[in-house]
Amino acid sequence: MKKNVRRVALTGGAVWALLMGVTTLLSVYTGYATDFLNVMASIYPGYSISLPGVVVGLVYGFFDVYVGVYIFTWVYGWFGK
Repeated sequence: MKKNVRRVALTGGAVWALLMGVTTLLSVYTGYATDFLNVMASIYPGYSISLPGVVVGLVYGFFDVYVGVYIFTWVYGWFGK
């Protein structure tokens, strides 16, 4: 079965964006995973553990993982030939 590189990358980006958003919301209200999110704040400029940070985390998370998974899947398919 031939993989659609763009579809795999979109799925990875959507999942990571959702996880960043949910984890940020949990952290805002409960303090959960603050150490992890502080690391993400050092990687993603403008991101913070706050309600506006949820949107920034969604956007950065999506594009970051989209590009990474796209490259990984493309290279994986290239080596599989």
